Amino acid sequence: MMSRSATGRLRALTQTTARIVATRPNVLRTVAVPILNATRLYTTTVVPSTKKVIPYTVDKFPGHVRNENFKKITEQDVDFFKSLLGETGVVYKNEDDLFAFNTDWMNKFRGKSQLALKPKTTQQVSAIMKYCNDQKIAVVPQGGNTGLVGGSVPLFDEVVLSLQNMNNIRGFDDVSGVLSADAGCVLEVLDNWLGEKGYMMPLDLGAKGSCHIGGNIATNAGGLRLLRYGSLHGTVLGLEVVLPDGTILDNMATLRKDNTGYDLKQLFIGSEGTIGVVTGVSILTPHRSKAVNVALLGLNSFEDVQKAFTHSRKELSEILSAFEFWDINALEMFKKHAVTKAAMENEYPFYVLVETSGSNKDHDDEKLNNYLEKMMENEVAQDGVVAQDETQIRSLWAIREGFTEALGKEPAVYKYDISMPVPKIYECVEDMRAHLTQGGVLGKPDSAVIDVVAYGHVGDGNLHLNIAANRHDKKTSELIEPYLFEWVAKHKGSISAEHGLGVAKNEFLGYSKSPVMINMMKTIKNLFDPNGIMNPYKYLPTK
Repeated sequence: MMSRSATGRLRALTQTTARIVATRPNVLRTVAVPILNATRLYTTTVVPSTKKVIPYTVDKFPGHVRNENFKKITEQDVDFFKSLLGETGVVYKNEDDLFAFNTDWMNKFRGKSQLALKPKTTQQVSAIMKYCNDQKIAVVPQGGNTGLVGGSVPLFDEVVLSLQNMNNIRGFDDVSGVLSADAGCVLEVLDNWLGEKGYMMPLDLGAKGSCHIGGNIATNAGGLRLLRYGSLHGTVLGLEVVLPDGTILDNMATLRKDNTGYDLKQLFIGSEGTIGVVTGVSILTPHRSKAVNVALLGLNSFEDVQKAFTHSRKELSEILSAFEFWDINALEMFKKHAVTKAAMENEYPFYVLVETSGSNKDHDDEKLNNYLEKMMENEVAQDGVVAQDETQIRSLWAIREGFTEALGKEPAVYKYDISMPVPKIYECVEDMRAHLTQGGVLGKPDSAVIDVVAYGHVGDGNLHLNIAANRHDKKTSELIEPYLFEWVAKHKGSISAEHGLGVAKNEFLGYSKSPVMINMMKTIKNLFDPNGIMNPYKYLPTK
């Protein structure tokens, strides 16, 4: 067991990260190594000079055809919206101002909308939807626009309905921990506001500084805390939703138990704005942990990653709040684009970030130290570091949260968010590397593909498979899709674990859902939105 003096020394290190080293069986020591420099994820600033070179989605991915049943915007329509929202609530035919509404943060998807609306109240959203439904004007609801599948930007000339001005906190019950808020509230703002009251949001994302809680709900965002607090299907207690015809569905319940009738709110969680606009949310928030620990381990194989996870469930149980992994390829990609210092003296094929959250620091420290000791003794982990303060915790998390930004700096990247049984996760990665090599697009200096990198949430079988490339080309795309989706389906996985379907994956839904299920979804869509104006061309197969 780790001695009390050793535990005390771990706590005393304030400017360095403690590195745990196995010197001989049953003996651990700590040495100091430099901490990492934190990075910031999701830089959404658009360089003006790049505006003209981002192709439209319909040109980049041909095959989409505008539905001519949808009305094209007229000056009379614009006058109505201005009378409702005022001049500041309407952005019309201003290419520079509309660029941010038409383009996703990765500069991968770009629409052609000439009109963005910015309501401030649910009643205004209702009036907008009623008018658009009557006039058959297509609408794309938009939150923080941090999605990865093109679900929050238009394809053609759909009106963008931005919730950015609906950002008020409506109420909070500090007994039950239930928060009520507008859909346009930024996730990080809510989390910081709750932090002052000793609570926290039950989900955490790399994009928390930009994403909206309404968008999180519309996409059923998972994130880094799902292992501990579960999905939004469990933590969301009530929703306020404006239906396509303008009807306000007020279901802002704050009850944890309500067994009366169909649980309608569940239909809108993960519906990606296709059957209604989420305008308000009641969500159950947990107490903010008094004691948080973060450790980073270096391992030799994915089999060891699985062993470490299995042991973490047993040894850390109720205090385990996150278990993330990445491979050496992901780390090299991060180091390529970030100013950082090594957390460990040596590099390893795999890394695991373990976070614990509890209420008693002594208790949590002892459990974590016992766990780490066993990992080292049994040679599951080869090396490890433990953060000693909040700055070091952020530094270790910065690695995991920095992969998306680093990959975004490559010339091109194919991003896939998939889930499958945990033992199959790295088989998928290795198979894709072999497949692309055999296909002639990986492995040579002039290859189209630079590397295949992997990271994700081991606790829920979620793999973020990223293929960095020198360019997007037809050969590479056809090698990846539908091969990857066929592989996932064969191993009983899902083609979208947490990012949704949008315009990137809707045509591949059949790899995860049966024809009967898809037909049922289309029936629901037609019931709520018979005119098909809500976020068209996405989510469900169109072919």
